[in-house]
Amino acid sequence: MPRVSQEQARQNRQRVVEVAAALFRERGLHGVGVADIMASAGLTHGGFYGQFANKDALAVEALESALAEERRGNGDALIANYLSLAHVQDPGKGCPLAALANDVAREPPGSPVRARFTRGVESLAAILAGLMPRLSKERRRQQSLAAVSTLVGAVVLARAVDDAALAKELLEAATASASR
Repeated sequence: MPRVSQEQARQNRQRVVEVAAALFRERGLHGVGVADIMASAGLTHGGFYGQFANKDALAVEALESALAEERRGNGDALIANYLSLAHVQDPGKGCPLAALANDVAREPPGSPVRARFTRGVESLAAILAGLMPRLSKERRRQQSLAAVSTLVGAVVLARAVDDAALAKELLEAATASASR
């Protein structure tokens, strides 16, 4: 079998990371295996270990990739998009904080996945703090952490309830709270 070029290997790796980011958000960290990820990326399972040390290493990169997608939004558009029914209904393309919070909570303290998730929470809080320039630094921090909790919590709950009206109410209440 011919070896792939460095450029093709880079593209393959990026494809695996993107596919993993979506599948982890859809099915959870432990709801999808390496074989599923590689098959969904159109690659063989055997190629995985040539690119990643283990599944956790892939999870960290996938989390980074998904968080980078989230950071592309800004300001009120970020909040409106975050608290939308589209975000609730398509976790594979949504924020990994809302999609993976429960899974990451089960990771051991000090795990690379938990550490990257923590930096993601800090990053979202920093973005939201930037929307509150007139407050003191301490108050911005407190308000931004409350906003992160509200946004993530609303999406998690809206995904979990089996009542569409209640899901919509959760998003609307969070929007009203985050807009203050």
